[in-house]
Amino acid sequence: MKYIKSFFLITDIGFILYWFVTCFHFIPKSWAFKHYDDAFMIAWNWSFFPLDILISITGLTSLYLYRRKIAAWRQLALISLVLTFCSGLQALAFWIFIKDFDLVWWGFNLYLLIYPLCVMKVLFTGKYAEKQC
Repeated sequence: MKYIKSFFLITDIGFILYWFVTCFHFIPKSWAFKHYDDAFMIAWNWSFFPLDILISITGLTSLYLYRRKIAAWRQLALISLVLTFCSGLQALAFWIFIKDFDLVWWGFNLYLLIYPLCVMKVLFTGKYAEKQC
């Protein structure tokens, strides 16, 4: 569970930091994705804000509930993981449709796609599935 908590923290705090950095335009243009300043791309990027913040809220809350030994942590963790998967899938689908490949942005989004599947397998099969807290 220690490693799983680390993944949740990295992802959930990472989303919050990303949106903070994005809001204040701290991302250097050389690191930004293609057409980062285009109004359409800005709107597309910000369309993820509610989803990403909901992921962080559910993920961090699930960790809090886990620490308090409240069984509802599982449901919130599952919601967070499914939403994280959807966020990564949606972003990758967009990059595929516009035929844009940037290893850095693809890497982050592949992480968002793959990490939830691995964690769900661990949390909801085997010994963690039988354990409530």
